[in-house]
Amino acid sequence: MRWIGKNLQTFILAFVLAMTVWVSAVTAEDPDETRQLAAPLALEISGQDPGLVITNQYTSQVEVTLRAPLSVWEAIESGDGSIRAVIDLSGLSVGEHEVAVQVQTGGRLARIISNSPETVTIVLEPLATRQFPVELILSGEPAIGYEAGIPEIEPLDVTVSGPESMVERVSAVHALLSLTGSRQTLETSVTLLAVDMQGQPISGVTILPGSATVSVPISQQGGYRDLAVKVILRGRVAAGFRLANIAVFPLVVTVFSSNADLIDSLPGYVETAALDLNGISADIETYLELNLPSGVTLIGDQTVLVQVEVAAIEGSLTLSLRPVEISGLGSGLTAHISPEAVDVILSGPLPSLNTLSANDVRVIIDLTGLGPGTYQLIPGIEILIDDIQVESFLPGTVQVVISATATPTP
Repeated sequence: MRWIGKNLQTFILAFVLAMTVWVSAVTAEDPDETRQLAAPLALEISGQDPGLVITNQYTSQVEVTLRAPLSVWEAIESGDGSIRAVIDLSGLSVGEHEVAVQVQTGGRLARIISNSPETVTIVLEPLATRQFPVELILSGEPAIGYEAGIPEIEPLDVTVSGPESMVERVSAVHALLSLTGSRQTLETSVTLLAVDMQGQPISGVTILPGSATVSVPISQQGGYRDLAVKVILRGRVAAGFRLANIAVFPLVVTVFSSNADLIDSLPGYVETAALDLNGISADIETYLELNLPSGVTLIGDQTVLVQVEVAAIEGSLTLSLRPVEISGLGSGLTAHISPEAVDVILSGPLPSLNTLSANDVRVIIDLTGLGPGTYQLIPGIEILIDDIQVESFLPGTVQVVISATATPTP
């Protein structure tokens, strides 16, 4: 014991030195680094009384700076979720509170250097719940000759919940539906809206359920009938052209007659006055009257808009042995091309192809910047008519041999 007592100080000093060496070795192998998290942390809330709700806007993200060994940083940056930012609302009652932000490291060997913000202001209000009947608000009118029946809505009542101050402002819950131009029964889901005494929407409250199913029967009145519009055409478009499309607006018209038998005897369509297409080569737009039997009147506009689209018939044309021209040849050089002519295949509207002349198409090889040598070059095709395209040319390349011009002997 006397020997241990004499050497105790030496033992302690040796232990401290050994620990120092060990810590230095570990630190050298896995050094500490101080840095900010690459992405801010989402602020989590715990301990909130279920009978209270947060009514103010608060910071939802926290910037955190940590000091940790490099190996710990690798785990943190891999997204293991060990670092969290939390505010604890346990025991807090109604009112405004300044709550500290707690950064939790999840047992990691990390030290928190700073976090921003350090505190968050939270305003708590009692959670209120009220029942409201759903009021269906219809706007607009069905199409002419139609009438709306008694609507049905489901559910009839909903629950509005939220901060007490916001729920107290709610005067009604509306379901808005437009009937404008309707020709058939409407069955749809409508989003519900909480409004105040002035009919202004109120945000910040929850409606359960958030939508209602609305059914409004739409029926046609006696003496009215909807008929499709059939366009009557006469003549043929110009040679080389075709009809691309015919559109009529509206597609369906409403007619009326006090004679129910006359209305019922009509076919499901009504014809327009004849539209003459003879020789046209461009789009046309015109208004046409409808051919209605005596005693039947058209409701609304007395004409329909007819649009006719005309397109040129596409075709193709092959120009054989078009001579290859040279451009951009440097001074003191000569060029020999093979072959000296190519076949060019063109496509486009027949009227344009029919008027195309050989002089409207040029095949050109550009030799700008090229010195002596042998080249395989793709020729360029120039066409003076815009709506004609080059489909291909044969052969696809032209051999060009460029050589220096021989200097004559004195």
